[in-house]
Amino acid sequence: MTDTPPKTKKPLTGLALFRIILWALVVVVGFAAAGLYFWKPPAGPVGLTGAPFTLESTAGGEFTQANFKGTPTALFFGYTSCPDVCPTTMAELSAVQQQLKLSPNQFRVVFATVDPARDSLKVLQGYVSNFGSSFIGLTGTQAQVDAAKAAFGIYSKKGPDDGTGTYLVDHTATVFLLGKDGEFEGTIAYGEDQKAVADKIKRLAGA
Repeated sequence: MTDTPPKTKKPLTGLALFRIILWALVVVVGFAAAGLYFWKPPAGPVGLTGAPFTLESTAGGEFTQANFKGTPTALFFGYTSCPDVCPTTMAELSAVQQQLKLSPNQFRVVFATVDPARDSLKVLQGYVSNFGSSFIGLTGTQAQVDAAKAAFGIYSKKGPDDGTGTYLVDHTATVFLLGKDGEFEGTIAYGEDQKAVADKIKRLAGA
């Protein structure tokens, strides 16, 4: 009895190899399509963490993530002692609101402090009133402010105190745009062209 020599596998031709790769891609795309079909976005504003927070509002009472529903909103995190970025941003948003003749029901600006040690409700009330009746200020304890910052991925860092209680705070200078359903709709960068800003707010307010 003699052993039968094993059959030698023929090397794959270029066409056969191409077919195998093509079928593999079909399988991968199929799994990806199925994943997209069954995947649903997480609860809360798209693009944000959706983490809960509670702050005090200059409009009265508490302000939570649920309060973003109902009115298109521009949300900005800053502080009232800010020498440039914050007042400039607030003034520009106020100017666009007046330019588009938007009522408080069509568009509002929410200014959330990153410096609760100095920004009490009273201080915030005086600050936001300089820009318009639809401007709302938010503050709270340090823990509450930290939770709100975390919910929107905001960075802030207190600078050195000069010994008189005066200090600067480095912080995110982005404006978040939220639709009337409370969902994230986009951002406005600091120093962005005013026409582009006006176009974004116009679309947000449906004006």
